Amino acid sequence: MMLEVRRVSKSLGSFSLRDVSFSVEKGDYFILLGESGAGKSVVLETIAGLMVPDSGTIHYNGRDITREKIQNRRIGLVFQDHAAFPHLTVAENLSYALYGALISKSEKDERVKAIAGELGIGELLARKPGSLSGGELQRMVLGRTLIQKPGILLLDEPLSSLDTRLRSDLRTLLRSLHRNGQTILHVTHDYEEALTLGTRVAVIHQGSIIQSGTPSEVFQRPASEFVAHFVGVKNYFPAKLETSNNTSYAFTDNNFAVRIVTDIPSGEGFVLIRGEDILLSDTPVETSATNNFQGTVLEIINNAYGTDVIIDAGIELHALVTPDSVEKLGLRAGKTCWVHFKATAVKFIKR
Repeated sequence: MMLEVRRVSKSLGSFSLRDVSFSVEKGDYFILLGESGAGKSVVLETIAGLMVPDSGTIHYNGRDITREKIQNRRIGLVFQDHAAFPHLTVAENLSYALYGALISKSEKDERVKAIAGELGIGELLARKPGSLSGGELQRMVLGRTLIQKPGILLLDEPLSSLDTRLRSDLRTLLRSLHRNGQTILHVTHDYEEALTLGTRVAVIHQGSIIQSGTPSEVFQRPASEFVAHFVGVKNYFPAKLETSNNTSYAFTDNNFAVRIVTDIPSGEGFVLIRGEDILLSDTPVETSATNNFQGTVLEIINNAYGTDVIIDAGIELHALVTPDSVEKLGLRAGKTCWVHFKATAVKFIKR
């Protein structure tokens, strides 16, 4: 185990981390996902050594570093606000991270050129931070940390201040660094970053880790209503599972019955239906789906993935369809339509 955070707690006024535990393996791209104010940055600063926990320990490669000096940890932290030296050039900002290192000036210069080339800022070494774009500035502060050859790289919301194009460019760079062997712990409030970058994800809420696993485990089987809504799952309902004669139904709070295929025993839990698994039609159709309901369109919302059609079919369902489908079916608020989804598309998560 490369990094282990064991039951770390820290009180900061009205906020506190509570028994935070997780581990990062060598080669992981680990995402710590949570809302603003959930405690993500506090966790990073505690790992980096900027804060000492009130209780709990932090282990790096089997060694307890909870109270180790920052410079002895081999952990690099890239701050959200960049913290660049405005009066120094890009080259000087990069080499400043090597201050005090027992290496020659020529070796420092070589390392500066190498990291700048790797990050695509080799032509910017003579410029000052104030003349850089947001993406160039982010690459510079990333390089200032990477030049120290950290065993694990900590990133505090590295994409939050960038526009869409620059965000895509930096994602590509981070994937490249990870493919080349860099272990990364990246905190963000953006679940798209977790999906596109992470090999493992932990969700933090109000100072506590509430779920962790692979991205597919967390995003396809959220363990709580908060996680479901936070990661963008909109069809997530408290329900009671009942099985009789090998046939299972999940009944929501208002007694809406959903056919489901599962080997989970009867009991309380939650129903999850992905929006992309819901099909719409303007008339009843022959289909292999065993869940077929008539409903009324409440609202139509365009988003980055298609069109979210919200239908009242006894429960409020969100169907993710293409804009072409909306036009072809003549969907609009108040129109009646049919909703179809297979029993195998319904997931039941025990409470």
